[in-house]
Amino acid sequence: MRVVWSPLAVRRAGEAATHIAQDNLVAARRWVDGLFAAAATLSRLPERGRLVPELRRIDVRELLYGNYRIISRVEARRVAILTVRHLRRRFDLAEIP
Repeated sequence: MRVVWSPLAVRRAGEAATHIAQDNLVAARRWVDGLFAAAATLSRLPERGRLVPELRRIDVRELLYGNYRIISRVEARRVAILTVRHLRRRFDLAEIP
């Protein structure tokens, strides 16, 4: 299965990396590499992770990566990464189509 990133997910990942880079640029690069590697595992195991508790939709799942949630939707031929959220940030249901 192919893994595709929404513009929102890319933007959220960039915001998180920028925040991390303020303290440690090397750690930020390592975090981004790890984030994309974790999301890439969904190509082999698309239903990895748990259902998003706030939604309880069978097609929307989350994979935890450190203190972040990688929220994805399993579709017929791909896994769409919808957003990336810090665990402490309130989940915005409007981000999920």
